[in-house]
Amino acid sequence: MKKNVGLIDKIIRIVIAIIIAYLLYAKIIVGTLAIVLAVFGIIMIVTSIFGFCALYVLFGIKTCPAKTNKD
Repeated sequence: MKKNVGLIDKIIRIVIAIIIAYLLYAKIIVGTLAIVLAVFGIIMIVTSIFGFCALYVLFGIKTCPAKTNKD
């Protein structure tokens, strides 16, 4: 797995996951939508930790900077 999630993208994903966690903890959102958002939040955390997003591969998106080989 090559990394395709950049630093700013990781930060945004973590912030979204924190907001979702707050909404679920405060019971602002309940029911089926809460379960869907919980799964979405977990996916956001996992993709930010590993730096890889499968949807980015499907759409050809890469937000991490290109590495240069300086020999």
